[in-house]
Amino acid sequence: MKLTIISGRSGSGKSTALSTLEDAGYHCVDNLPVGLLQSLVDQALHVPGARKGNMAVCIDARTTGLERFPEILSALYEAGLECQVIYLDASNATLVRRASETRRRHPLTDAQTDLPQAIEAETELLAHIAGLADLRIDTSDFLAQELIESVRDRVVAPDQAGLSLLFRSFGYRFGVPPDSDMVFDLRCLPNPNWVPDLRPLTGLDERVRAHLSGEAPVTGMFEDIAGHLHTWLPRFEDNNRAYVTVSLGCTGGQHRSVYMAERLGLHFADRYANVLVRHRELRMRA
Repeated sequence: MKLTIISGRSGSGKSTALSTLEDAGYHCVDNLPVGLLQSLVDQALHVPGARKGNMAVCIDARTTGLERFPEILSALYEAGLECQVIYLDASNATLVRRASETRRRHPLTDAQTDLPQAIEAETELLAHIAGLADLRIDTSDFLAQELIESVRDRVVAPDQAGLSLLFRSFGYRFGVPPDSDMVFDLRCLPNPNWVPDLRPLTGLDERVRAHLSGEAPVTGMFEDIAGHLHTWLPRFEDNNRAYVTVSLGCTGGQHRSVYMAERLGLHFADRYANVLVRHRELRMRA
């Protein structure tokens, strides 16, 4: 049995993630008290007739005993159970907006605590879980369907595919993705934005690809990043890492980073079964 623990702040998409796993055949339990986690696993493993297979539980700030989570998770690992912790989050502004749109009461608000204060308090309460996350997903810019697809691609698919390797392009102008494991800065490379005919295009267009592939610094950067990943990704796997997110940034996230993410994704697709390529700023433009 494999146990997936979903957590995160209110409004980050936990219910959507849990529903996606349920649709994929996981046995799911929402709002599970931390103290019952061991009992639930024991029942699934040892009680005759109990449901076997993948299990997912959601643990959030509504429960008590969150400070015991590291101890309980460690005990599950020592018992030989395969576990993974998925932590969802979004910016404070996004969480406030979503709460206002749904008009649902935040579980930590009361007569003395307003919504922004509750969101900050929730961050502290969940720190025991967030610090142990195998995968962090920032949903600030996600639509519901995009979160569903991300969970399918990064959580469900790796059950059969091994390491989930995501190459993501982004623009520094809009901030570094907070859920990155590695970040490479491509702003030192020749910029197609200063070529008038290429400016409106993206790194997905053949003319931009041809232009960048003919630049020696671009080829050198590709070889350096690929070499670094060839050296260190196996070390991540040796330490039982199931997810690695490699973010590649240029100024606007339109040309160089898109080209490099695509090229690296194609290169590593022959080496890993679950290689994904995503372009944050192109999605925002679509």
